[in-house]
Formats: sequence, structure tokens, C-alpha cells
Amino acid sequence: MILSELLKRNPVVAAVKDPQSLALAVQSDCQVISVLYGNICNIGRIVQQIKQAGKFAFVHVDLLEGSSNQEIVVNFLKIVTQADGIISTKTAMVKAARQHGFYAIHRLFVLDSISFNNIGKQVAQSMPDLVEILPGCMPKVLGWVADKIEQPIIAGGLVCDEEDARLALAAGAIAVSTTNHAVWHLKLGSGTE
Repeated sequence: MILSELLKRNPVVAAVKDPQSLALAVQSDCQVISVLYGNICNIGRIVQQIKQAGKFAFVHVDLLEGSSNQEIVVNFLKIVTQADGIISTKTAMVKAARQHGFYAIHRLFVLDSISFNNIGKQVAQSMPDLVEILPGCMPKVLGWVADKIEQPIIAGGLVCDEEDARLALAAGAIAVSTTNHAVWHLKLGSGTE
């Protein structure tokens, strides 16, 4: 199944930042889990827990302790994990992820007009499968980004409740990514409404 189709049907991504939230995420209905913690010694086990639950695992390489911000970390993850994809704020890492056969999510922070106006250039350079926009609680800005790029958008960061999630999806995001466990249990997919 293509990732974008999976996210259309299951548009809540569980973002985990510790072992406790990972345990909750693998038991949730979320089909995609973003790993926002870990190190080079335990990332294989973290991803294995997600895969054993039958879910997609994405590793945020920028947050992986003990690794460098060099592309070799992507090759390392390909060798030692069964991760489905990589998340990064760095163009070079996103490109390396694609070259190694991972799904690639380019995470971009929209803080002002300069960062907004650079989105097209960054996405053209990295050619990600998806773009994650932070903060994700800005429906107006999400709509602008959706009009600007062709890649599907994930709204991440500060998606605090059902209203934030629904507004992000209505604005053009294909999914929302959140560490808030309460949002993980919402039924927001097109097949459930």
C-alpha cells in the first residue's frame, strides 16, 4: 500500500518520545509511528517493537543520539533496522533516505514569511515523499503550503486536540502527527466519517 493512501485512511500519526509513549502507540489504532527518541544502540529494538505490531516505523534521524548529521546514518539505519522511513529537517538526509529506499519526510518549520517562501526551494531540492509542517495548528498556513507544493502534507507539532486535528485536515493536510495520546484515538479517516 502506498503511504499516502494509508494516511488518508488513518490520518493520525503517533509521535513517540519515550518508551512509555511507544508502548501506548503500538497498542493504538495509529498505523504510522514516528520515533522522536533513541540512540544507535537501541533504535533497532524500538523499530522492531513497531514492526512486530504491524505498523509503519519512521525514525527522526536528527534526534537519534550517537549519530552524526551525516548521510552515513541513513545507511546505518538501513542495515540495522527495518524502519520504513526517515524524518529530517535536513535536505541531504532526506535525499539520502530516498536513495536508500526509505520513505522520506522533510520536516519544515514555518516561523515567518522567509521560512514560508523557502518551502518550495527546499522541497524541490529534497524531493521528499511527504512534507511535515510545524507547527501544525495553523490551518491558514497549511492551506498556503498545500497550494504551494505537490507533496502530501503532515501537520505536526502543537496538534493538541480533536479541533486542531480536524482543522489541519480540512486545510489540506493528509495527516496529523502528535505526541498527545488523546488525539491518537480519534477516528478522523475518510473511511470512518
